[in-house]
Amino acid sequence: MSYGAVNGSREPTKSSDASIRSSLVEDESLENGSVTPLVGEDEESLVSPGDEQPRTVWQRLRGFYERNIGLFFVFLAQVFASLMTMTTRLLETGFEKKFHALQIIFVRMLATAILGSLYMWYKKVPDFPLGRRDIRGLLVLRGLAGFTGLFCSYYSLAYLNIADATVISFLVPTMTAFICFIALKEPFTAREAIAGFIAFSGVLFIARPTFLFPQEGEEQPEDEGTRLFMADQPKGIVPSVPATPAQRSLAVLLAVIGTFGAAAAYSTIRVIGKRAHSLVSVNYFAVLATVGSFIIILVVPDLHFEIPENAVQWSLLVAIGVAGFLLQFLLTEGLQREKAGRATNLIYTQMVFALILERVVWGTTPPVESLFGSALIIGSAIWVSLQKNKTPSPQKAVAVDEEQSLLGNDAPTDRRDG
Repeated sequence: MSYGAVNGSREPTKSSDASIRSSLVEDESLENGSVTPLVGEDEESLVSPGDEQPRTVWQRLRGFYERNIGLFFVFLAQVFASLMTMTTRLLETGFEKKFHALQIIFVRMLATAILGSLYMWYKKVPDFPLGRRDIRGLLVLRGLAGFTGLFCSYYSLAYLNIADATVISFLVPTMTAFICFIALKEPFTAREAIAGFIAFSGVLFIARPTFLFPQEGEEQPEDEGTRLFMADQPKGIVPSVPATPAQRSLAVLLAVIGTFGAAAAYSTIRVIGKRAHSLVSVNYFAVLATVGSFIIILVVPDLHFEIPENAVQWSLLVAIGVAGFLLQFLLTEGLQREKAGRATNLIYTQMVFALILERVVWGTTPPVESLFGSALIIGSAIWVSLQKNKTPSPQKAVAVDEEQSLLGNDAPTDRRDG
C-alpha cells in the first residue's frame, strides 16, 4: 500500500460525455478503495432496469464496510488520542509518585519507534530507515519540531484539564497556514486571519488570565469544575487537580507553543512532500523524541526515571506506548482509505471524548468560560475548513500523524521543490 497524495487527471469539461465521466468516477473509486455508484441520468443510461439484481445482505454489508472502514479507523484514532491524553494526565497528577512529561514521551515514542520500524521492515518500505539522503536534514527538523510540540503539550497537562488541552490543539491549522505564509510564501487569506483571531480569542477564555478575569484570592487553586449541567456533581474516579491562575496561564502558554511546534513540523512535511514515505517521517519523530527525552532526563539533575510502584502505573505506561503507535497507524491507514473532507470532521469528536473522560475520571466539567472559548476555536476551524472545501482540488490529502490530522483538506503532501 502506498501513502501520500494521488494527483487526479485532467478535470472533465461540461461537454464531456457519459463514458468519460464514468471512467473518472471509476478511477476515483479505485483510489478510495471503494466502489462509488453513478447517480442521475448517467446511471440510468448505463444500467438498464433488466440488468438490476437485488443485492444480498452480505453484499450490502460488504459495501458498507468498504465505504466506511477508513472513517472507522479515523474514529478509533481519536478514541486512542483521547485515552492517551487521559493516561498522560493521570501519570502526571493522579498518583503520589508523579511521572514527568519527558518520561512519558520516552515510553510512548520508544514503543512507536520499535513497532513502526518492525512494520516498515516487514512491509519493505522504500528508503527505510533513514530516508533519502537529500532530505535527511528536513526529516531531522521535522522530528525536532514535533518533539518540542509534544513536550509542551504533555507538560501543560499537569495544570490543564484534558478538554481544554484538546481544544487548544485545534489551533494547528491556523498556525500552519501562518508559518507557511511566512516561510514558504503560501497564500494566507483574510478569512484565515479572521478565523485565527477568533481562535486565539477563544484561547484567552480558556486561559482566563487574571488581568482579564480578575478573581479574589488570585493565588488560591482554581476549581476547574462547573455546575452548569448538574446541581450536585459526583466525584470522579480520582480527585480533580486544582491549579492556580498563574499555573493555568503557564499551561495554556505551553499548550499554544506546542501547537506552534506541531505546525512547524507539518510545514516541514509540506516541503518534504512525497520524497519520503509517511511512516519514515513518523519514525524520525519517534526516534528523535525518544533519544531527546532520554538525554534530557540524564543531564538535568532534578529529573530521573520513576519506576512504577504498582500494576496500575505499569498498565498506564504500557497503554501509552501501545495507544501512541495505534494512533499513528490508524490515522495513516484511515485517511489513506477515506476522503479528507469526511474523515477530518471526525477529528473534532476528540473533544467529545475529552469531555466524557473529564467527567468520568475527575468528576469535573470545564467552566462556562472554557466551553465558550472551545466553541470559538472549533467554530473558527470548521469555518475555515468549509471555505476551503468550496474550492475543489484534484489532490487527495493524507494525514500521517496526530499533527497532520487536524489540517484536513489543506494538507497536500506532494509538494516538490523546483
